[in-house]
Amino acid sequence: MKVFKRIVIGFGALILFVVLWGLVEPYFINTEEEAAAITNLPEEWEGQEIAVIGDFQVGMWMDNTWTIERVVDRLIEREPAAVLLTGDHVYHVKKGSEKELDQVLELLEPLAETDIPVMTVMGNHDYSMEKKDHEPDTAYVEKMSEKFEELGIHVLENEHFVLNLTPDGTAEGEPDGQSLYIGGIGSSWAAMANVEETLSGIPDDAPRFMLMHNPQAFKSIPADSAPAATAGHTHGGQISIPFTPHWSYMTLFKGEEVHAAGWAEADFGEKRNLLYVNPGIGFSDVPLRFTTPPEITYFELKQKS
Repeated sequence: MKVFKRIVIGFGALILFVVLWGLVEPYFINTEEEAAAITNLPEEWEGQEIAVIGDFQVGMWMDNTWTIERVVDRLIEREPAAVLLTGDHVYHVKKGSEKELDQVLELLEPLAETDIPVMTVMGNHDYSMEKKDHEPDTAYVEKMSEKFEELGIHVLENEHFVLNLTPDGTAEGEPDGQSLYIGGIGSSWAAMANVEETLSGIPDDAPRFMLMHNPQAFKSIPADSAPAATAGHTHGGQISIPFTPHWSYMTLFKGEEVHAAGWAEADFGEKRNLLYVNPGIGFSDVPLRFTTPPEITYFELKQKS
């Protein structure tokens, strides 16, 4: 009986520790420095940085807006060549509500006012799809896309964006031999993902960096078409058991078989395509993170040999 009592007390103490630390960890910011090897990368782009953040989930109870503010400040201070957002800007939106969108716009405005190009894709929560069988709210996404474009944030839905280096930094421009292409794939859950359309217009030999919300979209990209790609959606598992990457809140309770964080295995997609999953900043269901702090990922661009 004493042994059983000790087990119960120990288990209770462990749960309490996870909850308490889970409430604290979301306010730490993890910075990951990664190399992205891109085929036919122009010499001028060697060493330039692409920053990735996402999954704000603004509108959830105890949402992590303070951390978003600090992340934006760090991006402005670091001045990467471009910033990519992985979607799920809002958590759940009641029909006609603009409160959550206004918050997102306010949070991103300081970044949008810089000369750093900012691009985004839409996630399932932006379409008010907390589950795959929910009806996508396309009207809200249209409104969000319009507001983002007005702010200076470029929304990519199965299209590409051309980046050129200038004496003053990075800017949108006409494609030439020194351009970098950013391809943005639409939402998988909303049945908006069209890889073929995204790649159309990007020359076969052009250097590119691919962006999507759901890592599952990566599996549809043809071989040799995504030497560097990034996604979000998973929150890194949100509550994960250390050293067991496949045991997390998302896989155990949400039933999603996706790569949770970091570089996916080589066989996750087609040959010579590589995907990095950013853990994001916000939450789903509960305002906790355990062993998966909010992350800014900086990709240093390299020529792929």
